[in-house]
Amino acid sequence: MSISLILLGLILLFGFFVLIFLIGGYNALVTLRNRFKNAFSQIDVQLKRRYDLIPNLVETAKGYLQHERGTLEAVVAARNSAVTANTRAAQNPGDPSAMKDLSSAEGALGGVLNRLFALAESYPDLKANTTMMTLMEELSSTENKVSFARQAYNDSVMAYNTKREVFPTVLIANIFNFGPAELFVIDKPEEKAAPKVSF
Repeated sequence: MSISLILLGLILLFGFFVLIFLIGGYNALVTLRNRFKNAFSQIDVQLKRRYDLIPNLVETAKGYLQHERGTLEAVVAARNSAVTANTRAAQNPGDPSAMKDLSSAEGALGGVLNRLFALAESYPDLKANTTMMTLMEELSSTENKVSFARQAYNDSVMAYNTKREVFPTVLIANIFNFGPAELFVIDKPEEKAAPKVSF
């Protein structure tokens, strides 16, 4: 009789430890998932600010760049595409396809904005316009904030993905369908190219 009570006690103790392990692992994954979702919401705020600045920038440039209508239309189209991709990503931060679409849209928007800025350099009156200068400074400041927020998001995603992939938490992640989260990487070919130095 005492052996069966000891065995029952060991089984209950083992079950208790398994339950504590499951609860702890599940809660850790939920906490990390909520952190990267919160980190994405910081990106979302900055991207929306950026998207709001772009139409003002285009309107200011319109009067000076009448012969560059294609560039202005490309900026507006890229902005609208980025807004749509951001809305989709904000609904489910970390979703691989939504984050890839957002990364692609942001890369395209960055490319046409760079084209617009390069074009603005060719027009001294536009370059000297105080509204244009203010908008470009605000946009540059917002770009920096987006970069910092993106770094915080990527750090949170990395912590979450690492936690969900290590043993024994991977067992809990698989049981409760904690899928991997996608990093927010904007592909900028100019950053990958080696700098050219000439003497």
